Amino acid sequence: MTTPNDDKARTSAPRDRAAVLRWITDVGVVPVIRAPSAALALRAVEALIAGGISVFEITMTVPGAVGVIRELAGRLRDDAVVGAGTVLTPDVARACIDAGAQFIVSPGLNPEVVAVARAADIAVMPGALTPTEVIAAVACGADMVKIFPASAMGGPSYLKALRGPLPDVKLLPTGGVNANTALSYFEAGASAVGIGGELVDMKALAAGDDAGLTERVRALVAIVRQARARA
Repeated sequence: MTTPNDDKARTSAPRDRAAVLRWITDVGVVPVIRAPSAALALRAVEALIAGGISVFEITMTVPGAVGVIRELAGRLRDDAVVGAGTVLTPDVARACIDAGAQFIVSPGLNPEVVAVARAADIAVMPGALTPTEVIAAVACGADMVKIFPASAMGGPSYLKALRGPLPDVKLLPTGGVNANTALSYFEAGASAVGIGGELVDMKALAAGDDAGLTERVRALVAIVRQARARA
C-alpha cells in the first residue's frame, strides 16, 4: 500500500475535511510538537519532514503557536497537513483555523470547540478516555477521537477493548505511544497514533541533534508501513 509518505505517491496536500482525514490515516503518525520556542518548533517540523512525515500538530503550549501554524500552513501548503493541538476554547479554535490549521485536536471534549471546527468544515479530534466519553465525542461530531492518555488504561489492549463495541469510531491513541508500541496500537485498531516527546525530543533538538530526530522518524515510518502491510 502506498501512502503520502512515499515520494512517488505524493500529491498536493488535501484541503477538504474528508481528504485531510484520509491523509492523516495514511501517514499514520501525528507528531505532537511541544516546543519551548517557535524557532525550535519549526526546526522540529523540518526534521520530521526529512524523515518522511507530512502531518504536524502544533500545540498551543508553543510560544506564538498560532503564528507558527500560519507560517507552516503557507510554506507547506502543497506538501503537508498542519493542525493545532491542545485547543481548549472556541476562540482559540477560530484563531487556529483562521491561521490555516487543517485539523483541531483537544486533550478533552469541549462541544463548542467541536462545533467551531465542524462549522468551518475542519477535521476535529477531541480527547476522551472512557467508552462514555468516546460516545459523547462522536455524538458531538468528532471525526476521530484522541484516546488520551492511552497508556494510563493499558495501552493497546485497552484500545482493542474499545474497538469491540465501537468498531466504526476512528481512534487516535496518544500518550505513552512510541516506536516500541506503535505497531501494537495499529494491530489493536488505531487509525493513527499521536506521539509527542517520545518522538519529538526537544532536548535533543536543543542540543543540535536534528539528524537524530530524522532517523527516529524514518524508523517509525517503516513501522507504519509494516502495520499497513499486515492490514
